Amino acid sequence: MFTVEDAKVLIDLARKAIESVLTGQKLEVPDWIKERYSQPMGVFVTLKDRINHNLRGCIGLPYPVLPLWEAVMDAAISAAFKDPRFIPIQSLDELNNTIIELTLLTPPKEVEVPDKRLLPQVIKVGRDGLIVEALGRSGLLLPQVPVEHGWDERMFLSQTCLKAGLPPDCWLWPETKVKTFQGQIFEEVSPGGEVVEKPLTG
Repeated sequence: MFTVEDAKVLIDLARKAIESVLTGQKLEVPDWIKERYSQPMGVFVTLKDRINHNLRGCIGLPYPVLPLWEAVMDAAISAAFKDPRFIPIQSLDELNNTIIELTLLTPPKEVEVPDKRLLPQVIKVGRDGLIVEALGRSGLLLPQVPVEHGWDERMFLSQTCLKAGLPPDCWLWPETKVKTFQGQIFEEVSPGGEVVEKPLTG
């Protein structure tokens, strides 16, 4: 489990990583950050407009393939400049009007059930994030997404299938893999300001 103080360090690092791209200046990460946050971990960075909290970008690494500090920087830069759904962040002024949300993930685990129709009883909105994999495609939704939209477990499964570009009932296919993960979610109250942990309630 991470503290709000940890999250503040990591979110500040995410903001500085985006700033470094905008200014063209190399970011030197302090050794103490590299040492303290060296464990590999999955992470997502979500960018939201300060005024109305509209989504501005969201990309991450679902699997623990990079040290946490490096994963945070990678996800932040990708969310700011490589999310194909949005125009890249254009300026420091725009960044200064953007709130950063950080989700720290547990490693995804495949859900094993004797009958795929039991999946809605096994997963839990307000606790789990989902990954659906089939036909060489995959879709991921963070644990906060169904809570924010008021979905139940069946709708959560269907929406994750759609995120993968697959039919909404693909979670029932025998060959489909459904994986769950959990997340700790932290968000800036204001751009570059106080950080709070966001509770999940289903």
